[in-house]
Amino acid sequence: MKKTKIYLDTTIINFIYADDAPPFRDSTNVFFEKLVKTKKADVYISDVVLREIYKTQNAVKLNKLLGSVKEYDFNVVESNVESRRLANIYLAEKIIPPNKIEDAEHIGVSTVFEMDILLSWNFQHLANYSRKQKVKLVNQREKYFYPLDIISPLELEYERD
Repeated sequence: MKKTKIYLDTTIINFIYADDAPPFRDSTNVFFEKLVKTKKADVYISDVVLREIYKTQNAVKLNKLLGSVKEYDFNVVESNVESRRLANIYLAEKIIPPNKIEDAEHIGVSTVFEMDILLSWNFQHLANYSRKQKVKLVNQREKYFYPLDIISPLELEYERD
């Protein structure tokens, strides 16, 4: 059986350490324990995620985030001309606000590389019903029919131990 392909946006890696949001942190860590460490899913990040991580100003936090990237040894995909073209469409059609370029790029990368899930804690710009529907319409118009779902870790179902 084909493994689920899950693309992580930067919020997922950040929430490993979100001591100010324990329920989200705990849900993120359950995701890592149940799906990432066990390799029950194929998990991806992109150069966009790495670029966002490197913008972290706090050196301690930056080292933690980079340590997690190294520890989990994610599959890394590179954004390309086509993923950036799609991102520009999401921005031009105001699906994603113009100052949230990386959010649009996460969707573009997830679409082009046929991810099953784009996992995010960003409810405002990514993981919400309205945006998902708008992305789906644009993707279909642009001849991308692979069923990308944009969800939070709360929406993943885990096998019981």
